[in-house]
Amino acid sequence: MELAFDLFIIVLRTFGAYIVVFGILRIMGKREIGEIGILDLVIFIMLAEMAVISIESVDKSFLFSITPMVILLIIQRITARVSLNSQKARRWMDGRPAVIIREGKLDEKEMSEQRYNIDDLLIQLHDKGIQLIQEVELAILEPNGRLSVFEKKDNPVKFYEPLILDGKIQHKVLEIMNKDEKWLKKELGKLGYEDNEQISYCSMNKDGSLHVDETNKEK
Repeated sequence: MELAFDLFIIVLRTFGAYIVVFGILRIMGKREIGEIGILDLVIFIMLAEMAVISIESVDKSFLFSITPMVILLIIQRITARVSLNSQKARRWMDGRPAVIIREGKLDEKEMSEQRYNIDDLLIQLHDKGIQLIQEVELAILEPNGRLSVFEKKDNPVKFYEPLILDGKIQHKVLEIMNKDEKWLKKELGKLGYEDNEQISYCSMNKDGSLHVDETNKEK
């Protein structure tokens, strides 16, 4: 009889842990496993471990066991909000995209900084049906570890990086383009934008014109 009761308690705790973890993941938002950042990955791993502990620790109340899960959810929501409003925080927590190949040429310095070797690169290129590095216009190592590849075409993208992000001018991108802030503000002025703080995202189109998205003031 006692064994049956213990089994019943484990079943209830398992069901309860499932509901709690499911609810937390729903609140965290819909993202594919391959797209999550390091911080979210850590939270997922800890959630899984805490769920097991909450099921096995029958000597402790279920509420006591799931409290750490709720704390993790609070941490994730806070960091997500900070990441949304701060480019520096976002890059610190999730990392930044790195250009590994530009115009068919390897950036060995960037590969060294990312601890990304040539064998890893070739494997991922082959998975995408690309045999030669010189066939690639741009290869970008994303913060989640995925390699985005753009093959050479008649009208390739020369500069994929944003010129303005969250109202901040990306001076390193301008330097790569051999442009300066004065040029950018002049081009924005032609489009009726006098303050870069009102711009959420600005990038260059293939024809050399600028694409601009304004900041949502209600965000």
